[in-house]
Amino acid sequence: MTSVDSSRKVHRGLRAPGCPVRVDADGVWHIQDYATARLFLRHTDTRQAGLGIENALRLQDRMRLPVLYRDGPEHREHRRQTARYFTPKRVESAYRDLMHRLAEQQCEVLRRRGAADLSTLSFQLAVAVAAEVVGLTESGGDMARRLDRFFRIPDPTARGLTAARQQAFNNFTVLSFFWRDVRPAIAARRKARRDDLISHLLDEGCSKAEILGECVTFAAAGMVTTREFITVAAWHLLTDEGLRERYTSGDDAERTAILHEILRLEPVVADLMRWTTADVNLGDVTIPSGARVDVGVAAANLDTAAVGAEPAAICPGRPLADGVADAGLSFGDGAHRCPGAYIAIQEADIFLSKLFAMPNLRLIQEPTVTIRPDIASYELKGIVLAA
Repeated sequence: MTSVDSSRKVHRGLRAPGCPVRVDADGVWHIQDYATARLFLRHTDTRQAGLGIENALRLQDRMRLPVLYRDGPEHREHRRQTARYFTPKRVESAYRDLMHRLAEQQCEVLRRRGAADLSTLSFQLAVAVAAEVVGLTESGGDMARRLDRFFRIPDPTARGLTAARQQAFNNFTVLSFFWRDVRPAIAARRKARRDDLISHLLDEGCSKAEILGECVTFAAAGMVTTREFITVAAWHLLTDEGLRERYTSGDDAERTAILHEILRLEPVVADLMRWTTADVNLGDVTIPSGARVDVGVAAANLDTAAVGAEPAAICPGRPLADGVADAGLSFGDGAHRCPGAYIAIQEADIFLSKLFAMPNLRLIQEPTVTIRPDIASYELKGIVLAA
């Protein structure tokens, strides 16, 4: 095992890996050590916070909330019923050939143009793969463009008329997504069910609004995050010759280890927010019921007690403490752990393998980095490659 010196491309402020649980002046509790973070994420006396849940809860008397916003038995049952869409066996049999075909299409775009924005190429790929899983296969026009507009990080300083215009634009974009992407998919599956999420939701009796909510959730979780990970992984490989050589010459296991290690270092979502629904005992500390808790994924992934020495270096295959996942907590843990983890890694590896097999691939413009403040997630735009 050889350590490859590196540091995070995305800087999200000061972190305190391994820091004991503490509460700040605003009453928010912070967890930044790996073992406590994992224990808390697996605790049943918590519920989701952030990610727009406060707005979603206003609708819970009129409609079933998307799975991201649900907890307890209802959430567990939904995950149990839909787990089949995300298993390694399903990925290999249903999506792998699609991933290869779509990845080759995006590489061909780069070949034809000579230079292209990687975040755009990777988003086209991520949208098409997730659309197949969800069932958004009857779209009219460029669904990726609509979703990119919708998920663009808003201006946090917007006030008054500017904020109202921003909200109106988001509403229009979501309506456009429904009419041009979700509604045609629902109509097609009412005529003939398929083995996808929308068909499953129809079988459960979900309304159009409820299906739209699930589609938006999966777009955020399966499309946007995959785009960002592919982009940041390519950024590391393009600027670290040793790491790039290991990746391009490595077998499946070596490449996967490199991708997991980059994701550990660069989690797309740096903070997972929760509310406690009862007192939660975490060894020497008890977090009271009704507390807002910030689980610092980016910090926990650098906890030397979990990941060993040189936690800020990319060291594929590094020895990890018992129970520590290869990507740390970057896919979450507990009931809300990302179900698409295997899909995301396979999709990224297929695309990046094809991309870095292109002759004379080079970086001609580094990306701009924007941070979404509520969950400290990053958005990378304008990373231009030439081949």
